[in-house]
Amino acid sequence: MATPTTVDGVEGVKGLVGQELGPTDWVEITQDMVNLFADATGDHQWIHVDVERAKRESPFGGPIAHGYLTLSLVPRFLPQLTETTGFSMGVNYGTEKVRFPSPVPVGSKLRAKAVVDEVTEITGGVQIQQTVTFETEGGTKPACVATIVVRQYV
Repeated sequence: MATPTTVDGVEGVKGLVGQELGPTDWVEITQDMVNLFADATGDHQWIHVDVERAKRESPFGGPIAHGYLTLSLVPRFLPQLTETTGFSMGVNYGTEKVRFPSPVPVGSKLRAKAVVDEVTEITGGVQIQQTVTFETEGGTKPACVATIVVRQYV
């Protein structure tokens, strides 16, 4: 099991700038996950949910996960990368940039690592910008690279 880097308070978070965190544990991307995501979002494109057609017609050789399914794993992975104390709450503030350089085949495993790019003090806490890179087991290119912005309040 991945052991997160633990830091305390504003100064502890500031000390993470430039550090690579992770990697997380591997998570298998199952067809059930893809189907549930398709139901939740309404994106039932055949490359995701029609296994037989994807095997026959897709350039990927089978169904692939939605890019946004990959991105949606950020809340699952971030706690495996860092644990912060000295804050009352944290909120997702947004993303600056998201790219999906390679597909995630159903049945493959994903994990993430991150680099803390910047920590800025805001009223009541800090804003943390970090680049999260998702990798597929055995893959040569990242599955997703996203600049995530989180706010932690004291």
